[in-house]
Amino acid sequence: MIKPLLISLSLAILAGCSSSPANYAETITGVTEQGKASFYADKYHGRLTASGEKFDQQAMTAAHKQLPFNSKVKVTNTANNRAVVVRVNDRGPFIRGRIIDLTKHAFEQLAEPNLGVINVTVEVID
Repeated sequence: MIKPLLISLSLAILAGCSSSPANYAETITGVTEQGKASFYADKYHGRLTASGEKFDQQAMTAAHKQLPFNSKVKVTNTANNRAVVVRVNDRGPFIRGRIIDLTKHAFEQLAEPNLGVINVTVEVID
């Protein structure tokens, strides 16, 4: 009698711990953050990203600490209002104050690479 009761209780507890996966990307569309953007060093060209893709300095991709892979974000340089749309395919940056790492190609659309780091607004669009 105790054994079936323990099994039933265990199953009830386990069922209560499960959840349906939420579509995280849908819930964050339109969210914006402000901070600093930088770009990848050339030594990372051709290496694998956290998503398993090969990194390409000429692609329009980026690294973000938390956004789901394949999220599309609009990155706007707050100094000149230039903007690009990039796809998140990596994790990072891991330097305090930076919120996104761009490919060199994407960064060049926003500012001169010799600046190294710029102030940006990042808006999730998809």
